[in-house]
Amino acid sequence: MARFFKFQELNTDLKTEVLAGIATFLTMAYIIVVNPLVLSDAGMPFEGVLFATVLVSAVTSILMGLVANLPFGLAPGMGINAFFAYSLVLGMGMEWQTALGAVFISGIIFILLSIFKVREAIVRAIPTTIRYAIAAGIGLFLALIGLRSVGFIVSNPATMVGFGGITPVLLIFLAGFLVTSVLVIKRVKGALIMGIVFTSLVAFIVSLITVAAGGEGFVSLPEGIFALPSLEVFFKLDIAGALSAGMILPIFSLLFTDMFDSISTFAGVSEVGDFIDKESGEPKNVGKALLVDAIGTTLSGLFGTSSATTYIESAAGVEEGGRSGFSAVVTGLLFIPFMFLSPLLKFIPEVATAPVLVLIGIFMVKPLMKIHWTHFDEAIPAFLGLILIPLTYSITQGVVWAFLSWTVLKVLLGKAKEVPVTLWVIDAFAILSLVLSH
Repeated sequence: MARFFKFQELNTDLKTEVLAGIATFLTMAYIIVVNPLVLSDAGMPFEGVLFATVLVSAVTSILMGLVANLPFGLAPGMGINAFFAYSLVLGMGMEWQTALGAVFISGIIFILLSIFKVREAIVRAIPTTIRYAIAAGIGLFLALIGLRSVGFIVSNPATMVGFGGITPVLLIFLAGFLVTSVLVIKRVKGALIMGIVFTSLVAFIVSLITVAAGGEGFVSLPEGIFALPSLEVFFKLDIAGALSAGMILPIFSLLFTDMFDSISTFAGVSEVGDFIDKESGEPKNVGKALLVDAIGTTLSGLFGTSSATTYIESAAGVEEGGRSGFSAVVTGLLFIPFMFLSPLLKFIPEVATAPVLVLIGIFMVKPLMKIHWTHFDEAIPAFLGLILIPLTYSITQGVVWAFLSWTVLKVLLGKAKEVPVTLWVIDAFAILSLVLSH
């Protein structure tokens, strides 16, 4: 096993990879409950989507480890599931079975693009400076999600956003954040896992005290232990309906959204973990990784959920020292029991994962040091990508505007030859996407 996953070559060991896999799982595990909640708004059965979510996450993460030997976990993507539920089904009045068919077809197209190395060419066309900015922008995005989930940052009609005030949840978050930070600073192995466990226990104790004082608890123990898998959405896709002429634009939108989310996330996490080939400057095993991502999207349509994608939370495992695909295998295997034990996941409250998300944000801004900020033709597009990802709450928007501004500035400065042909094609699709979505 050590030889297959190249432990010695990658300067890692079994214990480190297991801890990394657990860390990635714990930061991704929320998707087991959140994804079914989102898709149930589109009329899909909660239990069926939960089974599909767990199955897709397990199979694709294990495939990533075995095929690409990279420590990246996969699962149905946040943002893509919202597009599926609120745009395709509720917005366009599409049946969820037809929307699943569209996911499947977009996955087949993904596979073809991967086989013919089109997606690989897309990654190669991303300017290095923008790749650094995307990594940092995703980090800011994660930190924003974490801070917003505990009420640290809230909506404010006067200033758009503001401080949410001191609450029990915020105090629990601060305690967890500081303790986890100390563990990270001291380079304690498993620091992020310990932080999640510590914060969960504090949250549970505070919740019990709150209930005893006559208040409302915010952490509840599972009502049961076992939950049998439901096959209500398994292979219920409508491929024939998705092949109609009216589905061309929805399928293109799915393709574009998923492609840029997965590519930018893959490039960003690769940058943080230094999974970059020293000779080519490209992410290692990019072709195999993108093929697995494409297969994941296809399986998502078959199993009954929105598109799977590489997860930015994989940075948690990378920061725990994960360097091989074995950590992705561990992540995938940890999903499997929740086909039957999903109620147990409810014990891990959102406040327990928020400190980890903020810390991952800190880890992921490190590539900003590599950007030449005095070279404004590179710095300006990089800054747009960096700032627009969190401010628009969309990885895709940050990437699109970074690409477009890069190209336009190069042309205006008489440097059009520095723009790869593939990037011109990407820009065309980016503009078309903006037009279609607005």
